[in-house]
Amino acid sequence: MTDLARASRFYTELLGLKQIRGGRAAHGGRWVLLADPRTRQRLELNWYPESSPFATTYAPGDGLDHLGFHVTDPAATFRRLVARGARAALTPDDLNGVKGIYYVLDPDGNWVELF
Repeated sequence: MTDLARASRFYTELLGLKQIRGGRAAHGGRWVLLADPRTRQRLELNWYPESSPFATTYAPGDGLDHLGFHVTDPAATFRRLVARGARAALTPDDLNGVKGIYYVLDPDGNWVELF
């Protein structure tokens, strides 16, 4: 994550995850552990300072293709997220789209699937 607070807001305010805890790592990085209140699935977000051995150049898709979230109404959820500032990535109507599946981008450009 390039901005941990911004990413945390995206996943909590827009996708409804709840922050369980967070902290600092010995190498100077910070982390936040989030959980889905319904499924209890967890997502850890990490930020590393430039001096950290874990601070590498990252491009979305490097080792992580996307995160998927099962939602009641993917189309309505997609519209709500885009209305609240999420960037659209792919819809079923796009050339490479898949019926019933929508994608938005998180603040760092990671794809978030809504199915």
